[in-house]
Amino acid sequence: MQVVDPHIHLWDLSTHHYPWLANPQTSFVGDARDLQHDYLLADLLRDAEDVEILKLVHVDANHDPADPVEETRWLQGIADREGMPNGIVAGADLSADNAQHVLEAHAAFANTRGIRQILNVHDDKLYDYVGRHYMREPQWRKNFGLLKRYGLSFDLQLYPAQMEEAALLAREHADTQFIVNHAGMFVDRDSTSGFRAWRDGMRLLAACPNVAVKLSGFAMFDHDWTIESLRPYVHETIDTFGSERAMFASNFPVDRLFGTYPALWNAYARIVGGASDSEIEALFVRNAERIYRI
Repeated sequence: MQVVDPHIHLWDLSTHHYPWLANPQTSFVGDARDLQHDYLLADLLRDAEDVEILKLVHVDANHDPADPVEETRWLQGIADREGMPNGIVAGADLSADNAQHVLEAHAAFANTRGIRQILNVHDDKLYDYVGRHYMREPQWRKNFGLLKRYGLSFDLQLYPAQMEEAALLAREHADTQFIVNHAGMFVDRDSTSGFRAWRDGMRLLAACPNVAVKLSGFAMFDHDWTIESLRPYVHETIDTFGSERAMFASNFPVDRLFGTYPALWNAYARIVGGASDSEIEALFVRNAERIYRI
């Protein structure tokens, strides 16, 4: 099986600071103590086993917020030596006074393609990441407009309750590519209203032609996942966005807590086994290449 994996993380704890790994906690995602070790390109390629990784996109690993550009510098060095990662989605705080300087510094590296700033807000503290509604802050919105200047996409990590606001943002910035992370992070799974909020929010986002989606991160909410437990969310997401704006991704090594790399990709392949050859190529390779320009 050949894949382009558009959502992986690498870290070197001996040379870089990741606050969440310096003081790991147990959360809905799993036990971060099990991730408190170096995870380098060689580790990922070893985990891949017989899955042939053609290209990779690295998404910010919540590196030291005092120096987000250092992560990009480090990753570009790896790419220059090893040929991967082919694309870098860097971290930046768009609410900060120095946001333009940080974006300019990231954009100076050849493999930088976009920015991710985690936006997840939830009433339940178990699921709340950031505790503030960045999309409602004037300075954040002003700095968001700088992405177009530097030719950067935006990885959109949020919850269904935030999708209506995000769709408005996407329409306001129609020339910026948005990529929804982890199939919209459907967290409120215990009620029909939770499913409806996810489904309707995803449809609002998909109505914006500049929004794509990554089919990834399912294990964060489904630790005992099976092909059948993933199938309805994968099918619903592809049906909503179409096979030309959806792409499978591993979210490794986070999803490694709940399964192997080959098991995950083979599950994806089984779930869409009835698709055409062109659709399979789009979902596993071509869309990630096109959307991340790699």
